[in-house]
Amino acid sequence: MTQPPAADMRLPGAVLLISCYELGHQPLGIAMPLGFLERAGFSPEAIDIAVEALGAERVTCACFIGISVPMHTALRLGVYVVKRVREINPDAIICLYGLYAGLNADYLLESGADFCIAGEYEMPLVALIEMSFRRELLTSPLPKGVIGRGLEADPFLQRLPFTVPSRHGLSSLDMYVRLKHNGEQRLVGYVEGSRGCKHLCTHCPIPPVYGGRFFAIPREIVIEDIGRQVDAGATHISFGDPDFLNGPTHSLRLVREMNAHFPALTFDFTAKVEHILKHREIFPELNRLGCLFTVSAVESLSNTVLTIMEKNHTRMDVEEAIRIVHDAGIALRPTWVAFTPWTALDDYLDVLEFVYIHKLIDHVDPVQYVIRLLVPPGSYLLDHPAMKPYLGALNQASFSYLWTHHDPRMDELHKAVNTLVERNTQENVDSGETFYSLWELAASMRGEARPPRHPLSANRVQAPRLTEPWFC
Repeated sequence: MTQPPAADMRLPGAVLLISCYELGHQPLGIAMPLGFLERAGFSPEAIDIAVEALGAERVTCACFIGISVPMHTALRLGVYVVKRVREINPDAIICLYGLYAGLNADYLLESGADFCIAGEYEMPLVALIEMSFRRELLTSPLPKGVIGRGLEADPFLQRLPFTVPSRHGLSSLDMYVRLKHNGEQRLVGYVEGSRGCKHLCTHCPIPPVYGGRFFAIPREIVIEDIGRQVDAGATHISFGDPDFLNGPTHSLRLVREMNAHFPALTFDFTAKVEHILKHREIFPELNRLGCLFTVSAVESLSNTVLTIMEKNHTRMDVEEAIRIVHDAGIALRPTWVAFTPWTALDDYLDVLEFVYIHKLIDHVDPVQYVIRLLVPPGSYLLDHPAMKPYLGALNQASFSYLWTHHDPRMDELHKAVNTLVERNTQENVDSGETFYSLWELAASMRGEARPPRHPLSANRVQAPRLTEPWFC
């Protein structure tokens, strides 16, 4: 790492932020820090490699390059970006920031990064760039929350003086995910009303970083950001909060104000099953305010798996949550961790039958039946007694600890369903046909005859969805 000339750091493009992947959305992981940096007097530029080329010229001109890695897929791409940046501009200062940067800091710092930041990263990122501007990186202690080579730091968990995300340098919304509903596709905006989570689900990557804390973003900031995206063509807003009902009063006030300003706008959000049950009375109002669907991390129907994951819900709770949400006129889109060390073949088939019975075939993207438990560095599962019999070594290439199932059929099934879903997705096979094919495949593993193929129209309820199916 070298120190760039001080005068260069405030020139346009001297600071470059790169997003790798953010669930198909216009990336808030660079829009928010862009706003912080512009307020501090910098003129940063941005690249989203999900929709545009990395751009050697901009990388060459940059003195400081921040890479956003808020999720597992983004991290795997981020490692490639670090390598490519080092080839193009070996003297640039590289900082990875976001949820997965802190969990994997040791490897990232050994693989070309200079710094990592986790938690509420915007202020530490700005402080780090300002230190670089003043040529203090080699002479002064690093800002709180910044991890350097040989230097540890806790995640930065302080309430921030938020500013409105800056999106003018980002690719247009028509490059990103769409809402598919009633035979049409609409542009989608992406915001957060809060960050972090007050729950401690053992399989989730958020608790090791946030430790049960969450931070509400001021409503006026979120509303202004929504307004700018509406001006850019958005007619639907996706709330990216890990759990929109961590602060139900804040969230309800937020969507009330959003509806008052933009009455035609629709939205979706994510919430735990237990929060749906606890706050069931607000769902009819959420529907009136424009909510089309709710994503909920059901993960499993097995009491064993749910207990180990500390999900705080049961199969009966899931059924009740479906009733609450659907009775309010909102679609429930469950997500699943289909393969864990404790998921038996019967459990996998049980999920498929449950989806069929509750008419959720079109509420679940086929990729959900492929999801295999990730155990990243720092995971609460690493010290869980139920995990230890199955736990292998850390596979650094996948940023997850290896594990194998005691029933070899389950590992075989995972490979088979992964191949099937990938092929059918590429060939644009109807999701209902893929569902039945998965069911038949799993049943054959148990040595059973194929389950009856009822007419797809019989148990299908079309549900609004985003055109990007990934959730991790």
